[in-house]
Amino acid sequence: MTTTRGFVGNRGMLKRSTARRGTLILFLLTGLWLVAWFAARMLIVSAPLERADILVVLSGSSTFVERTHLASELYATGKFQRIVLTNDNRQGGWSQSLQRNPYFHERARWELERLGVPSSAIETIMTPVSSTYDEAVALKSFTTAHSIHSMLLVTSAYHSRRALNTFQQLMAGTDIICGVASPPPGWQTPRSATWLFSIQGWRMVPAEYLKIIYYRWRRVL
Repeated sequence: MTTTRGFVGNRGMLKRSTARRGTLILFLLTGLWLVAWFAARMLIVSAPLERADILVVLSGSSTFVERTHLASELYATGKFQRIVLTNDNRQGGWSQSLQRNPYFHERARWELERLGVPSSAIETIMTPVSSTYDEAVALKSFTTAHSIHSMLLVTSAYHSRRALNTFQQLMAGTDIICGVASPPPGWQTPRSATWLFSIQGWRMVPAEYLKIIYYRWRRVL
């Protein structure tokens, strides 16, 4: 009888121990999810401008569609008369009609035109850029040459904080006002609540923090 009671007691202790471990694991996973969600949300900022001299669609080969769609919507309000594209010098897939691989700045222009933006309202800065900093440098020269005093950056949500900070810092000391607008995550970028579960999310959110750290380190140097 004693052996049986001991066996039953051990089973009860094992179940309680398993339940505690399960609760701890669930708690840790929930905490990890909350941290991941918060980290993604912290990358997203909004600095709208009621009007601006230009809309600037920043380069992004994997997200150019959502960016151009937002830019076309903003252009349709009549508060922005000109859209400027940057050139990351990257090419997409093969075009049978063109018999070549079009550049993404070309694809962005075609998408804007398809959405109703007249070609005359779109301008591309052809100087190749390889980073957000390069884009800011190119835009600074462009604004000086064209007497532009305000710009609204259009980019993806997780890029918005770094983009705005980079442009504002580079434009410091000038009279150029910078704002930023981005489409909500969920189209070409994963949602804040689910990025943790996708390869694309890992390429965007943690990578963005690494870039922010690099940019801050670069300024110190």
